[in-house]
Amino acid sequence: MSLKPKQVNFDNVWQELKETVKQVLTMANVPTSVWQDRFSDVYSLCVAFPEPLADKLYFETKQFLENHVQNMLATQVAPPDRNSSERKNILMNYYKAWSEYSKGIEYLNNLYSYLNQQHIKKQKISDADIMYGNASPDNQELMEIGELGLDIWRIYMIQSLGDELVAHTLEGIKEDRMNGIDSKYVEVIHGVIQSFVQVQGYKKKGNLKLYQDLFETPMLNESGKHYRNEAAKLLQRCSVSEYMEEVIKILSDENRRAQRFLDSSSVTKLRKECEERFINDHLDFLYSECKEMVSQEKRKDLRNMYIILKPIPDRLKDLLKQTFLDHIKNEGIETISTLKGENIHIQFVENMLKVHQKYQKLIADVFENDSLFLSALDKACASVVNKRINERQPCRSAELVAKYCDSLLRKSKTTESEIDTKLTNSITIFKYIEDKDVFQKFYSRMLAKRLIHEQSQSMEAEEAMINRLKQACGYEFTNKLHRMFTDISLSADLNNKFNSHLKDENIEIGINLSIKVLQAGAWPLGPTQAAIPFAVPQEFEKSIRMFENFYHTSFSGRKLAWLHHLCHGELKMSYLKKSYIVTMQTYQMAMLLLFESCDSLTCKEIQETLQLNDETFQKHMQSLIESKLLTSSTENFERDTEIRLNFDYSNKRTKFKISAALQRETPQEVEHTMNAVDEDRKLYLQAAIVRIMKSRKILRHNALIQEILSQSKVSFTPSISMIKKCIESLIDKQYIERTPNSGDEYSYVA
Repeated sequence: MSLKPKQVNFDNVWQELKETVKQVLTMANVPTSVWQDRFSDVYSLCVAFPEPLADKLYFETKQFLENHVQNMLATQVAPPDRNSSERKNILMNYYKAWSEYSKGIEYLNNLYSYLNQQHIKKQKISDADIMYGNASPDNQELMEIGELGLDIWRIYMIQSLGDELVAHTLEGIKEDRMNGIDSKYVEVIHGVIQSFVQVQGYKKKGNLKLYQDLFETPMLNESGKHYRNEAAKLLQRCSVSEYMEEVIKILSDENRRAQRFLDSSSVTKLRKECEERFINDHLDFLYSECKEMVSQEKRKDLRNMYIILKPIPDRLKDLLKQTFLDHIKNEGIETISTLKGENIHIQFVENMLKVHQKYQKLIADVFENDSLFLSALDKACASVVNKRINERQPCRSAELVAKYCDSLLRKSKTTESEIDTKLTNSITIFKYIEDKDVFQKFYSRMLAKRLIHEQSQSMEAEEAMINRLKQACGYEFTNKLHRMFTDISLSADLNNKFNSHLKDENIEIGINLSIKVLQAGAWPLGPTQAAIPFAVPQEFEKSIRMFENFYHTSFSGRKLAWLHHLCHGELKMSYLKKSYIVTMQTYQMAMLLLFESCDSLTCKEIQETLQLNDETFQKHMQSLIESKLLTSSTENFERDTEIRLNFDYSNKRTKFKISAALQRETPQEVEHTMNAVDEDRKLYLQAAIVRIMKSRKILRHNALIQEILSQSKVSFTPSISMIKKCIESLIDKQYIERTPNSGDEYSYVA
C-alpha cells in the first residue's frame, strides 16, 4: 500500500467500505485481506488529493449507522405491528441486538482508527482551550466512530424504548425477589441495564447520567416501596429477634441481587434504601428490647443488632453502645461495692479484670472488636475504677492497685510466670486510674519497704514492673523508682568495700553489718521518723562509728541520717532450753539487749535508757509481749510495770520473725501519703502555671485553666478550686499578677 496521497473516487471506495461496515456491525465473517484493504481505503480517503475526504467519510458513516440502528429497531427489537407476546420478548430482542451492535461498533472503531486519530481527535476541544477562552464547551464537535455509534444507539434505540425497557427490567427484578428467575434471564436483564451505562461510557463527566435518570431513580423508588411493604408484613408476625434475622437475610439477598443486576455504583444506594426502610424507619421497634438483650447478654441477638446497625454509625452509637456501656458500668460497680476483708486489694483488681476480660471477649465475639465498643468498655471501666464509694473519702483505686502489685512482688510461693502474668494484667486496671500520682506515691513507699527489708520476690520482677509503668506513663513517672534501684546496687558495692577496709585494717566490730545508703530525694521515707530520739545500744556504737568514719573518708560533703525505725537484724537467744534466731526491728533488739545482764526491768528504766518516746516504746514493747519473749506484770505499760524475760518460751521453729506486723501500712501512714500527694499536686500545679505564663506572658483565666488541665491529665485531674488556690498563691508570691482593667486575665511578672 502506498502512503502517498492520490486522487480517489469516493463513491467507488465508499460502496466497498459500506459493505464491510455492514458485515462488521452484523458480526459477519470478514476475510483478513478485505479487512486490510478497508484500512487502506479509510486512509486513502483521509489523505485524498487534492482535497481530503475525511469529513465526507464521517458523515456518510454517520448516516449509515443511523439507518442501521433505525432498521434494527423496526425489524429486530420492536416491530410496529408486534403482538402482546412479542412485547414480552422485548428485553431479549434488545439484549441480542445490543450485544451484536456494541461488539460491532467496537470493531468498527478500530477500522476507522486513522480517521479517529488524525482527523477527529485533532478537532476536539481540549480542557485548556475551554479554560483559557479559546473555545466554548457548547461548540459542536465530532465524536470518534465508536462514540458516534453509541450515541446513535442512545438517540434512536434507548430514547424510543427506554421507559418500556425499564418497566420490564423492574418487573424482572420484582419477579426475582418473589420467586427467583433463571440465570439466562438474569444475564439478559443485567445486559440491558449495563447498556444504559456503556452507551455513555466514553464520557469523562456525567457518564452515568443516562443510567441514573432513566433506570436508577425509578429502580430505587420501586425498591423502596417493596421494602416498606415487606417491613410492614414482618412487623405483624415477628418478634424483634426474628425481625433482625429476617432483615439480615433480606440485606444479604438484596446485596447479591444488586451485584447480579445493577451497575456497581448502585449497590451502596440500594443497600442504603433497604436499610432506611427496614431499619431506620423502625428503630423504636428494634430498640424496644435492646436493654433486655444487653442485660441478659443475648449474644446472638446482640450480634444481629450490631450487623444491622453497623452501617449506620450514629444509630449504633445512640443506644446500643450507650446501653452496653451502662451495663458494664453497673456490673463493675456491683462487683466492687461488696468488697471487704483484709485482701480487698486482691478482690478489687481481680474482680475488675474479670469484668474487663469478660466484655473484651464479648466485644471480640459479638462486635468484631469494633473500636466504638472497645471505647465504651474503656469508658465504663474508667468510670468504675475512679468511682468514689463514699463521696466524703477519696477514691481508693490507686492505693488498692499499688497494694495488689505489692502483694505479688513480695516473697511468696507463687511462680514467677504467674506473677509476671498477673502484673501484666494489673497494668490494664492501672491505665484506667485517673490519679496516677496517688498510685506512684503508694507504689514507691511499698517498693521502698520491699527493698529495705529485702522482701522482694526477685529484682527481675521488680524491674519488669517498673518498665511496664514507664511504658504506660513515661520516664518521669518512674525516675525515682529507678534511682531507688541504683541506691540498692551502690549500697551492695559500698558494703563490700567497707568489709574489705575492716579486713585490711584488721578491725573486728563483733557483728555482721549491712548498711543501705539511700538518697533523701529519691526515697519516700519522710523526715518525721528520722527525728525520733534513740540511744543506740553500745553493741552497735562501734560499728556505726567505724562505718561513718569510712564513709566520710570516701565521700566529702555528705551527711548520714540514721533511720533506725527501718533497720532490722537477727538476734541469737541462747538463754532458753534451745537456741533461737529471731529477726526483729532495731528498737525491739535494743530492748532485748538490755536484759543481757538482768532478768527484769521496769518500763521506766527501759524507756529512759533507750530514750524512746511513749508511742514508739508502747508499739514495740507490745510486739515483744505478744510474741511471748517477754512478760509484763500489768496489762498496760505503766512506768513501774515490770518486764521480765520469759524463760519458759518455746517455739517449734528455731528461726522466725516478729517484725512483720510492724511493717504493715497503718491508717496514719495512708493519710500521710494522701497528704503528701496533695502537697506534691500543689507544687506541680504552681510549676505548671509559671511555665505556661512564662511562655504566654498574658492569658485569660479560662484559657489558663484549660492549659493546666491539659498538662496535668497524664498524672491526675486537679479540681478547679485547687487550681484557683495555686493561682492565688502565685499572685501572693508575685510570680503572676492580674492585668489592670481586667478581672479574669493574668500576666507574667518577669
